[in-house]
Order: sequence, then C-alpha cells, then structure tokens
Amino acid sequence: MQLPDAEEVFRNFAIKIRADQSKDYSLVGIRTGGVWLVERLHRELAIAKPFGILSASFYRDDFDKIGLHSQTKPSEIPFEVEGAHILLVDDVLNTGRTIRAAINELFDYGRPASISLAALVDRGGRELPVAAQYVGVALALPADKMLELKRDVNGKLSFDLYDKNLSE
Repeated sequence: MQLPDAEEVFRNFAIKIRADQSKDYSLVGIRTGGVWLVERLHRELAIAKPFGILSASFYRDDFDKIGLHSQTKPSEIPFEVEGAHILLVDDVLNTGRTIRAAINELFDYGRPASISLAALVDRGGRELPVAAQYVGVALALPADKMLELKRDVNGKLSFDLYDKNLSE
C-alpha cells in the first residue's frame, strides 16, 4: 500500500488549523507522535503560550492487559487548564481509546472551557464516539495493520505500516 507523504500531510494539517483562529488554543500533544506535531505547530503557528505534553498510559482502559511501557514519561502541562481552550493533538486516530484516556487525564489538571481534537491521520475503526475537528488525511487501512508516525534526526516526518502482531 502506498502511504502519503507525511510532510505534505502535515503542511495541509497546519493550514487547516491556522485557518481556524476562532479560539485561542493551548496546544497539548499526546506522546509520542502528537508531541512531535505540537512542537512543529507551536513553532509554525507562532503560539506564544507554552504547549503541554500528555502521557495517557495510566488512563488507558487496557492498562491491565498491555501494562506500562518501560519508557513511559510523565505528563507536563505548564499552563492553567481550568477555563482554557485546549487543542489536543495526536498522530493517528483509530479506536478513540487513547483520546478518551487523554481527556480523562486533562480533567485531573482542571476543567477546560473546551477541548478540540486534531489528528494527523484518521484511520477509522472507532470503538468510542470520538471525532477530530482537524484531520490531515483519512486513510482506510486493514484492521491487522498498524500505522506509525516516525521522525528522523532532522525532524522530517514519515509513515510506516506494519503488521499488528509484530507490535505486540
């Protein structure tokens, strides 16, 4: 399967977010790919406020099955969540379970005025009623495949597709 150019998808993604300046968003990226995207969006959109980093690992509903990754890092939210308009950013939106976990964690920091979702890739397959307000590209992928966002040493983004059973 031919995957799209991740850099081109990101450029279009950033344009969509830039075009909608209806809210003064505070950016929050979900580890790891969402953080890479937030770092670039923060720079390209010239947002003055610091961005936040969420690690939703402790809030996942499958935590008891998959456990905790050995390199899990804590969340870092360097701004007041209470009353903020949050733009939650993730690399790949699939079942919606990571987003649910991230929202649960955000509420531990306070009650935001609103939360909008931006996903570089929407691959469908929802198990929860979650929809992104900003999507870079929608891809129909087989259920047995995982889509991974990668970043090289120069910060260039790319996609990789592999079998799910290889990731377990």
